[in-house]
Amino acid sequence: MTTNEEGTSGPRDGGAGAGIRTLFGRPMPSWNISLSGVQTFIGVATGILTIGGALLAIPSFFVSTPAPTKGQVVAIIEAAKTAEAITDARVEILTPQNALITTVTPNFMGKARHSLEEGRYRIRVSHPRYAAETMQVVVVKGETSELHVRLRGGSSSAFGEAERVVKDGVGAVKRIFGQ
Repeated sequence: MTTNEEGTSGPRDGGAGAGIRTLFGRPMPSWNISLSGVQTFIGVATGILTIGGALLAIPSFFVSTPAPTKGQVVAIIEAAKTAEAITDARVEILTPQNALITTVTPNFMGKARHSLEEGRYRIRVSHPRYAAETMQVVVVKGETSELHVRLRGGSSSAFGEAERVVKDGVGAVKRIFGQ
């Protein structure tokens, strides 16, 4: 027997609270959810997420990024016979008149990378165990110019390097005096 709200006792399973479900002795709410109610909830939630995502994307859509003013040169240096990356080569970036702009060292994959203004450049790659290589490259703003440099056996001897330096110096003097 149980006691109802009025304080009178009645049968355990037949009183006013006979249809109420309980969980751990507490009454559970009765939700009457229809399929159309679930669909409405999902539709509203999807709309809110879509509009929120669009609002987050709009600021970056209207903010203009400046046009790139530089291009990039990537020189991939490897041995001609084995195609192994050469990581300790010296990569010099020069103007067409042989003025040194910068020297770059390749990374562990043999790639040397540098950003440059648009124009023509010379790339000279040297290593003590290999013959030096010189290549021409054209850099276009916003683009990457890739060079594959395959160094051949031999050496950039001290005499060969000295000869190159003297020729470059003589060429520079001739340009200064207009010859």
